[in-house]
Amino acid sequence: MFRSRSKEEKAPTAKAPVADSKQPRDPQAPKGRPTPKRSEAQSQRRSVASTPTNRKEAAKQQREARRADMARQREALASGDERYLPVRDKGKVRKFARDFVDSRFCIAEYFLPMAVIILVLSMLQNRQLQNISLLLWLGVILLIVIDSIGISIRLKKQLRERFPDEPKRGAVAYALMRTLQMRRLRLPKPQVKRGERP
Repeated sequence: MFRSRSKEEKAPTAKAPVADSKQPRDPQAPKGRPTPKRSEAQSQRRSVASTPTNRKEAAKQQREARRADMARQREALASGDERYLPVRDKGKVRKFARDFVDSRFCIAEYFLPMAVIILVLSMLQNRQLQNISLLLWLGVILLIVIDSIGISIRLKKQLRERFPDEPKRGAVAYALMRTLQMRRLRLPKPQVKRGERP
């Protein structure tokens, strides 16, 4: 007698949510999924709140995210923080190439100031000064080529010794491009002093 009565009582509660969706759910009935943790529920609410409702808001959020990334990259270029550097500057090999160049005196870094002086000399109406400026052009270019060849040979040797298993593609060209920039204008900023070996 008690068995049949308990079955009759349990049957309507299990069927109640299915019969009418507007009717409040029985607190004893199972909800069909586990209760989420508070941290998960809050993160879901935040993601729903931060989801853009139209294209204009989505574009605005993308611009703000891009601005924040660029600001982080600028700070990283000034401080040398590896985490936020652009892809071309990341990695142990590129860092060593930068330090290798920054620790040396390079003729190529003075190319722009010398080019300005030579250009001014060539514009003067004195024939002798124009000839001297032409010889200076040839001398500067020759010195830069010789210096660059020496740097590339020494850098390749050092990279082979220090990073035998790392990919080294483009590291020498990266270093030579850095030699063309004046030391104080180089980005990422130099982390070693002249004469200090990396």
